[in-house]
Amino acid sequence: MGITEWSIMSKPRIDHVGIATNSIEDASVFWEALGLVSKQDDVNQEQGVRIRMMMGDANSPNVELLEPLGPDTPVGKFISKRGEGIQQLAFTVIDIEDTISRLIELGCKMINEKPTKGIEGSLIAFVHPSSTGGVLVELVQHN
Repeated sequence: MGITEWSIMSKPRIDHVGIATNSIEDASVFWEALGLVSKQDDVNQEQGVRIRMMMGDANSPNVELLEPLGPDTPVGKFISKRGEGIQQLAFTVIDIEDTISRLIELGCKMINEKPTKGIEGSLIAFVHPSSTGGVLVELVQHN
């Protein structure tokens, strides 16, 4: 199956845009001024990050603010290398394991070949930027 047929069949949607920031408190001010509402903060120890999801309406992607728990975490290293800013683009998928398998079959390089735990019971996996034109892509399966 070619990439075009696969994309049409799966119909993923943008779930959120992840923004690396030194302080989710400081970063929240702007997004709240735009009318987004924050949910309760989460901590993902495996990823080494504190997360605040900023919610828009049901038809728009959310903004995920990511504050590193330390300098040696993935987001901490990202900020050290590139500064604060967009760190990843996340897509909702129906079956994350099937999506990962299809991407691997197409020759995509995965950071996670098996899903890991995300926030609120979701499963996540990252596609390496070398396979996406330089963008870190997160796959999200909500349960």
